Order: sequence, then structure tokens, then C-alpha cells
Amino acid sequence: MFLLLTDSRKAYLKLLAFLLLILGVFSSCYSTKENSDKKVFNMNLDQGLTSLDPAFARNLNVLWMCNQIFNGLVQIDDSLHIQPCIAKKWEISEDGKTYTFHLRNDVFFQDDGLFPNGKGRKVVAGDFKYSFSRIIDPKIASSGAWIFNDKVDGKNAFDSANDSTFIIHLNKPFPPFMAMLTAPYCAVVPHEVADFYGKSFRTHPVGTGPFKFKYWKEGEVLVLLKNPNYFEKDKKGSRLPYLDAIKVTFIPDKQTAFMEFIKKRLDYFTSVDGSYRDDILTKDGEMTQKYRGKFKLEKGPYLNTEYLGIVVDSSLPIVKNSPLKFVKVRQAINYAINREKLVKYLRNSIGTPGNAGFIPKGMPGFDTNAVKGYHYDPEKAKLLLAEAGYPNGVGMPQITLNTTTTYKDLIEFIQGELNDIGIKSTIEVNQSASLREIIAKRQVNFFRGSWIADYADGENELSMFYSKNFVPNGPNYTSFSDPKFDALFEKLYYLKNDKKRHQLYQQMDQLVMEQAPVVILYYDESVTLFQNNISGLSKNAQNLLFLKSVIKR
Repeated sequence: MFLLLTDSRKAYLKLLAFLLLILGVFSSCYSTKENSDKKVFNMNLDQGLTSLDPAFARNLNVLWMCNQIFNGLVQIDDSLHIQPCIAKKWEISEDGKTYTFHLRNDVFFQDDGLFPNGKGRKVVAGDFKYSFSRIIDPKIASSGAWIFNDKVDGKNAFDSANDSTFIIHLNKPFPPFMAMLTAPYCAVVPHEVADFYGKSFRTHPVGTGPFKFKYWKEGEVLVLLKNPNYFEKDKKGSRLPYLDAIKVTFIPDKQTAFMEFIKKRLDYFTSVDGSYRDDILTKDGEMTQKYRGKFKLEKGPYLNTEYLGIVVDSSLPIVKNSPLKFVKVRQAINYAINREKLVKYLRNSIGTPGNAGFIPKGMPGFDTNAVKGYHYDPEKAKLLLAEAGYPNGVGMPQITLNTTTTYKDLIEFIQGELNDIGIKSTIEVNQSASLREIIAKRQVNFFRGSWIADYADGENELSMFYSKNFVPNGPNYTSFSDPKFDALFEKLYYLKNDKKRHQLYQQMDQLVMEQAPVVILYYDESVTLFQNNISGLSKNAQNLLFLKSVIKR
């Protein structure tokens, strides 16, 4: 039953919660000796943090922190396989439209003053019904509402048959749906706390995760403490997590943050920046002699495709008079770029040259033998230019390539490659937000972009080329349209077998490569640095940070 609170009662409880928080922070400051043996994981987020509400986990930093505080029905392992979480098992109906989840009975929300006696209550199916309804509620305006858009008929799609059975009804089958449910957007939250705090739930999160919220001074420090009642255990039966706390700083300058890591004030560091990349990595991507043995370095696939986008809808004014409307010109651009050289010398071998399709390395179904992209062949590029009516680029209008400051060196390299086959170009540098806006409004027809997978299924990448997904309401930034592609895309909804679906993805990806609305530059990699006394860090191609199994010695 929902608790009705008067305004004065709400104000009192908010004040009480605030005083308890301050008291807790002060007491932690004065008990350094007592806590000197505690294992605290220290990390930095250079981009800041906008929220701790999973309904707004739209960027990597929010996603990382929400992963520590919250859980969902299911989760992924380091191989991107879907595993049970709060749901111990599930069934999918024969028609692929009804999902029935059976919940564990030993999962409790973290303790909070809004629960009776301050003790977190057990999670029941009604909590998922509330949480998912909250995601699609226009008043909440969650950035995760897209997960259920066009898939469910409002809140009636979510049903709690009893406390341990949660049911989702879809409008039509959607095989990647289980992968989508692993997103932090689909985490369970308690109605008592979320309703009471409203928008302020972003700074007072309560979940079921391995760590619970303690303190956050925005832009300075965030502290999460071990959840002693967490339900997951390791293979030996020991309760997770192993760490006692997580401390996050917000140093915006990456060079300064890296120096903190070198001084061992940080246990973990990521995003190896160009300004000091050469100091850490050789051109072959190995750790330099200077740091060898001082800390650990790990690289792995990251489901991010870096590309150049080309708008191909000839009915648009920006395309009508552009040479980029010709397939052979777009193919020539693809052959003109030495991706191996780009990755080695501009990226210190972080990434894999994009010689296959749009689906990135690390994604289930990725196969360089099944999808043939483009390799470096300047002579073939020149031949295609001539066939398009521009021998050695003669008579071809100058093209403009739009980018941001971060990628200016990469785009200047591409400009040189294009110049070598006779294509003249200029570079226009924009702010990130401005570039996204003009791309969405189709005001530019040649731009640098990146596509980070929202979930581990190739459908997510290929949705960018489905004709019904034109911007601004969809991700089809190139205005690509092909009836054969659309027919295959719509067929995937009825394929339950993963292998058959991956084969379909490969056919679709090959169609895109032949029409060349994009130039694949490289498939990204994540680079992680961590101290020698740290072990148990998760490694997955979605670059999701899970700290529940981390050990600090």
C-alpha cells in the first residue's frame, strides 16, 4: 500500500534525512583510524555526473554509477551473454510477445529512512511494474523511454501476477528485447523513495545493487558504501561485493587525473587521451618502457563504430548538387583511406581498422568473412572517380567535412588521403552539441560520427539504416533508404534463432557497404589502466563498469 504523506511530514523527513547524511559524513571524517583497513576503490570521472537516477542513464558516467547502485531483471556477463539477476528464470511465449519473469525472493532494497524502521523491504513484481511504468511516463521524461516506444501499449503492458511473477506484453515480437532489458534504464526502484523525492531522486538513489549511496557533492566527490545485504555471491558462496567503498573524484583535466593515478591516489584510469597517449603507449599499442610493471594495462573491443556519414537522399537541397550523391564517389572515398595507418599513428593502435561492416568487432555475429567492407586501394579509388565523371578529381566540386575539435587531427589525415586521389575538401569544426543538431536537421551531408551500441545486438546498429527511422525521430542520419534492406530488417522480428538472425544482419550490413552511405574508420577499443593491487575488474565490449567482484589487496 502506498504511504500518503502531508507536506509538513515530507519536509520533516527531508530535513531528518539531510541531518543524518551530514552526521554520517562527519563521523566518517573522524574515524580515519578505525577505517584505515577498509578497502576503498578510488576512481575519477572527468565529464562530471548529471544524475544517479537510472531513468536518466543516458551517458557513460551515469550508467557506470547506476550499475553499482541498481539491478534489473537480467544482466550481461563479460561475453555479452544474458544472465539472471533479480529474475532467476523466464519464459517467452511462442508468438514472442509475452515475457514472464520469475523473481528471486531474497532481494531487498537498500536501507532508507522512508522504509519502516529504516530497513529496506523485499523487491516484488509490483516494483518492476512501477519502475517500467515510470520510464514511459511523460511526466518523468526519461531518456530511456525509447526502449518501450512502439513495443508496448502504455502501462497496461506491465503486469504483476503475484509478488514473484512479472509479465511484459509486447505489441509485436522483438528478439533483441532481452538484451535491451540489461540496460540500467530497466533497473528496479522503490516507489516510496522515488515518489517522495521526485526529481531529487537523482541525488537520493535507493536500489538493490552491491553499493549504496552515501554522499555526493556535485563536481567534487561521490561516495558509495558496501551494501551488506546484497544478494549475489561468488562461486565459493561468499557474499559480494569485496570492496568496502567507492570514492569518485571529478577532476576535469585528464592530464591532472593521470598524474593522480601515477601517484597511486587513483586505482583505476580510463580514456587514454591524445595529449599523453604517446607517453603511455607505443605506436603498436604496447605499454612504453617508462611505465612497464608500474601498473596494469588492458585493451578490449568496445562496441563503438567510428565512421564518416554521408547523406544520400537526392531530394534534399544539400545533396542535389553534391558529388557525394554518386555511389562511385562514395566508394572511392572508402578506398582512399588507409585505415591501418590511421589507427597505428593517430590512435597508437587503439582500435581495429574498419574494413568490414557497420556492426563492430566484439558484437555477436561480427564476421569479416561474411561482410566485406573496404580496404586501402588508392588506384581503385581513382578509377571509380573517373567512372563517376571526375578523372583525378577534375571538375569535382569541393566538399566539406564536418567534425569536432576532439577529432580534428583524424579528419585532417582523411583530408590528406582524399587530396591524394584528387578530391578537394575543407574542414568545418563545430561544438559537439552544435554538430549533433545540424546533423539531425540534415543541414550537412558529410560528417564524422560514432555509434555506441545501446545493447549487445546487431539490430541496434542496423536500425540506423532503416528508412522508417529518419531523423529527427530516429537514428537514420544518412537518410539511407533501400526496399531490400527494409524487408530484411522487418523479417528479423520473427527470427528467434540467434544464428539465423546474425546471418540476416550480415546480409543487411553488406547491402549498406555496397551503397556506401558511411565510411567505416575503425572499431573502437577500451583501454583500462589499474594499479597492480587491483584484480577482478570486468571486461566487456559494452564498456560497462561493474565493481562488485573487484578485489583490492
